[in-house]
Amino acid sequence: MHSPFRLAVHRMAALVLALSSPLALCAGSEPPKPSATEPVTLYAGVTIIDGTGAPAVPDQDMLVRGERIVALGPHGSLAGSKEAGVRTIDLHGSYVIPGLIDSHVHLATPPDAKRARALLRRNLYAGVTAVRDMADDLRSIGELAREARASEIPSPDIYYAAVMAGPEFFADPRVAAASYGVTPGKSPWMQAIDKDTDLREAVTLARGTSATAIKVYADLPPDRVAAITAEAHRQHIMVWAHSAVFPTRPADVIDAGVDVISHACYLAYQLEPVMLKSYEDHTPFHDELLAKSGDDPVMAGLYRDMLKHGTILDATGSLFVRYDASRKAHPDRKPLRCTGPTTVRLVRQAWQAGVPISTGTDDDGGVKSAWPSVYDEMLFLAHDVGMPPLQVIRSATLVGAEAAGQAQDMGSIAPGKLANFAVLSADPLKDLGNLRSIRMTVKRGHAYPRADYRPVTKEEMGDDDE
Repeated sequence: MHSPFRLAVHRMAALVLALSSPLALCAGSEPPKPSATEPVTLYAGVTIIDGTGAPAVPDQDMLVRGERIVALGPHGSLAGSKEAGVRTIDLHGSYVIPGLIDSHVHLATPPDAKRARALLRRNLYAGVTAVRDMADDLRSIGELAREARASEIPSPDIYYAAVMAGPEFFADPRVAAASYGVTPGKSPWMQAIDKDTDLREAVTLARGTSATAIKVYADLPPDRVAAITAEAHRQHIMVWAHSAVFPTRPADVIDAGVDVISHACYLAYQLEPVMLKSYEDHTPFHDELLAKSGDDPVMAGLYRDMLKHGTILDATGSLFVRYDASRKAHPDRKPLRCTGPTTVRLVRQAWQAGVPISTGTDDDGGVKSAWPSVYDEMLFLAHDVGMPPLQVIRSATLVGAEAAGQAQDMGSIAPGKLANFAVLSADPLKDLGNLRSIRMTVKRGHAYPRADYRPVTKEEMGDDDE
């Protein structure tokens, strides 16, 4: 017999399906039409980099009504731009890119709303209009997401995952911190899965949290990964996963049909003769298993499978490169699963194979960072991997929107999409460092001038000394 709590969550899931599922809208549906009474703004004379990978288009006008873009065209050409009540913002000499998306953040492990709001503020005023939260206490994340959506706080929109993992994982102290008051593994947002789990019920409970996706985390065999993915997709919810769900190898994670895999580093474990039996075993990948030069053939096979399944790679490469460099100054620190050079090599081969790569960070930068971590990931793709700036911007915008299941509404500059964009004073295609020339962020039609930004403080960030 179901408990009253679980019955309540089942009912809630039925009510929130249309909101919680990125797949709930049919392919032919259109975004809601803006009301004729909403404020109208003309952004005039700007160079537009639309996020699709197409070349920049100079001297364009963009007409925004309410929270959506209604028209684009050469300067002075848009019908309705000279009507009474239209506010004009002259952007001659400026550049517009779509709002950036960090496809891997953690905002509430454990919950600290003051710190999270500070990080979200830093992101928004630097051009980040959406983030993908990859496993946290969803009681806190749900409220932050509501506040962000209602513009009660300056914040990107938040799309988040409910976790599923094997029972062994739930001894992790992070789980206890994100499940306070509930037995670890028994909350709808962090569920322990075994061979006896009713997956239909488990996915329904996860959907009841208004999550965008299930995150398949750790300590699950291949048949469980495949079964979770199949049931989640049957219930119209995305599946995000680690690229190796130890002991499940990357090839089996990809073949299960998950939508997005995180951490390029973990893909290398496909080469290990004996797969690690659990996530808790942090034995680093043995670099010498990769081909000595050129593309690795085993990795090439994984990337072909990713292309076949349409799998997005949330690479989180800058984290591994930065940590590897810091170990040279602090050799007592334990190594991560991959070295910096191996991570660069894996991501470069993925990009050259055509795998779509989003810009997830898995790192918030701490109190000393003046800019959001997504800038670091973009510079990693440009400087370490060798991706041209136009493609880096596409990764940080349109691919990120696809990873979050939101590409119908965001990720590129186009009529009908949300007015989510960043205005820069200098050309990011000449130098991605020009992201720091940001003049304003526009999210859902609301402008956040950079001049209004209040930097994060140590008091907000707590005991963070980084």
